[in-house]
Amino acid sequence: MERNSQKDAGSSRSRYRHWVTVFLVLFAVAGCAAVGPDYVKPDIKAPAQWDTVAADPDGIGKADPDVLAAWWHTLDDPVLNRLIDAAAANNLDVKSALSRVREARARKAKSAAAQLPGVDATASAQKRLSNSETGSSETSELYSAGVDAGWEIDLFGGIRRSAEAAQADIEAGVEDLNDVMVTLLAETALNYVDVRTYQARLAVTSKNIDAQLQTWEILETLFQAGMGDALAVDQARYNLESSRAKIPDLNVGLAEAINRLVVLTGQPSETLRRMVAEVRPVPRATLKLAVGIPADLLRRRPDIRRSERELAAQTARVGEAEAARYPTFTLNGSIGLDALSIGNLFASGSRSGSFGPSFNWPVFDGGALRANVRVQGELQQQARLNYEASVLNAVEEVENALAAYVQEQHKYESLAAAADSARSASDMAANQYATGLIGFSEVLEAQRSVLSFEDQLAQSRGSILSDLVRLYKALGGGWQSFEQPSLSDSPADKG
Repeated sequence: MERNSQKDAGSSRSRYRHWVTVFLVLFAVAGCAAVGPDYVKPDIKAPAQWDTVAADPDGIGKADPDVLAAWWHTLDDPVLNRLIDAAAANNLDVKSALSRVREARARKAKSAAAQLPGVDATASAQKRLSNSETGSSETSELYSAGVDAGWEIDLFGGIRRSAEAAQADIEAGVEDLNDVMVTLLAETALNYVDVRTYQARLAVTSKNIDAQLQTWEILETLFQAGMGDALAVDQARYNLESSRAKIPDLNVGLAEAINRLVVLTGQPSETLRRMVAEVRPVPRATLKLAVGIPADLLRRRPDIRRSERELAAQTARVGEAEAARYPTFTLNGSIGLDALSIGNLFASGSRSGSFGPSFNWPVFDGGALRANVRVQGELQQQARLNYEASVLNAVEEVENALAAYVQEQHKYESLAAAADSARSASDMAANQYATGLIGFSEVLEAQRSVLSFEDQLAQSRGSILSDLVRLYKALGGGWQSFEQPSLSDSPADKG
């Protein structure tokens, strides 16, 4: 009897060593390289320099990371600084982008959980009543409790590829948040420039209306005294009313820019209107411009960085789809307790258990898994093309913004000279009309020219600054100045 007991114990130890060996072998194999392509960042070369810088290098400086990170400070406008801070803190698009990052992190946690063993605990209690043909009844009870565990051995790396894709999705989400921030800061500044530009144009129009009103009143007084010309009075009147007719459209444009700032900054309408109520000039654009070289875009622009991370995620999904074609191995184990009474549930005779691997291999699926590999491969190719396109589009945006900024300054110089000449011509026309050398139509034409050139000059001043803002946006500046908000403190976690 003792020999049989020793024999059984030795057999049990042998089986134990056998399963430990199987487990260690599977664990070692699981650490091998995963199937599918390993991600390698594409080597995309940007142009050596900007065409506009080569053609017109004056005023174009080397890239300064600190300037690009907080480009709005170069405009030295405290109201704009306050609006930028409010937009970064309150904008709903930023909050939505932040929520998407949290979602991606939760998805990664879900993927990572698949790499760990799963354990389920179960318990049940049943009471059964049965009636026999003789009319007697019998009652039986069954109590059970147990723990089941399972662990899929990631032999071919499908779970690891899924985790790689989830991590890349998080990083792409962070870059999307940064890209939203770049766009938000630029849109806030552009609408603020619109506010100041409309205010400047209203001031120009109001000043010209005052001068035209004074002219009309003088002509009307002379006509009433019998010393004037009725035609000149009517001409002065329609010139005055034509200028007044510009005011409503300018007021509408101003209101739209302010209302847009309300949405962008999340500020109450009354608060924002008080912030811009004091009329201030359009901020002066800096003449020294930090643009750097095109290759910097690949490291700085969030949309390019996001596209690159999306390509990395899709490359991992190709491997995930490839791994699905291979067998899966799972280690399963269970411990159970079964008894006819609750008192005997923990007795030695009620225990049962099992341990061992299981194997599953999709032998025939009609080609669905192979087709999915091809689908994921084409999606990878599309992600690569999207990455390349994002680089090309970024270079185009910077070149266009550079050209617009440089050429608008030339335009402003010409308009400034034209406005000076128009004001001088208007003064001379008034003097010559007073001495009878010319008719009043020449005076009207000179006044209209003054209004036109001064209005264009105000618009051009705003356009220069708007072009500068668009250039900083195209260069990918702005998001670096704001710390990433906490990504773990999500409303869902609190709930």
